[in-house]
Amino acid sequence: MRDGLISLGRRLLARRGAALGLAFLALVALAAAFAGLLPLDPLGQSVADALKPPSSESWFGTDELGRDILARVVYGARTSLVTAFGAVLTAALVGVPVGLVAGFYGGWRDSLLMRCIDVLLALPNILFAMALIAVLGRSQSAALIAVGVAGIPGFARIARAQVMTLRSLDFVTAVRGFGGKPGYIMFRTILPNALSPLVVQAIVLASIAILLEAALAFLGVGVPPPTPSWGEMLRTGKSYLYEAPSYAVLPGLVLTLTILSFDTIGRALTAILDRDETDASGATIGGRR
Repeated sequence: MRDGLISLGRRLLARRGAALGLAFLALVALAAAFAGLLPLDPLGQSVADALKPPSSESWFGTDELGRDILARVVYGARTSLVTAFGAVLTAALVGVPVGLVAGFYGGWRDSLLMRCIDVLLALPNILFAMALIAVLGRSQSAALIAVGVAGIPGFARIARAQVMTLRSLDFVTAVRGFGGKPGYIMFRTILPNALSPLVVQAIVLASIAILLEAALAFLGVGVPPPTPSWGEMLRTGKSYLYEAPSYAVLPGLVLTLTILSFDTIGRALTAILDRDETDASGATIGGRR
């Protein structure tokens, strides 16, 4: 498995778009992780410095309260990345076991679990997240849970499809013949062989989670101020587009590039895995002939 992941990483870096996306995400992640070591204060207010243009002291100007825009963008990366990571983790921890159980056992378990998943799929993500935040209260934890719950169906459906494909193969039958218990077969035999599409789903969900968190903040129901958030900066910055264009432009640009980077990496991984599957199918058919 380790050699396979290393090989996949090398092939991903060989693609220019994916390599650029990884580089940008690494830069954003490093800035977010070590923001405390930088001479940036996202909460420092000075009414006298409100809406100042970019300068040597404040590279991208200040907002309506005199806070440094660059500092808030850097610290806003923490909010977005933590929300994305937590949402993916929440969705995977719930969705993958649900999909494994539904696909492995079938029957009434499959019908019951997948009908619950269908209910989640029928609810628009943004409306469901807003309703959940209304119940849990406005906080970063509430936004993380809301976005994570919205991502459960994707993991469940992919895990179920992979189990239904793999459960009848020879290596699974052999483990079952040697007395392997259902839990061992699902999590130790089938799941490691179904990781590739789940990793792609995690990357796709990360981009959706960042966009959804920004949308919630833009609508005024996301992470409460004064916590820096790209969506909150877009919401307040749109009122000052003429006085301070960089107020909304910088967080919007970083948000766009972050989502684009995740999307590019996800597409590259999908293309690589599809090619591997096609090559494997061709080799199998050729061997039979």
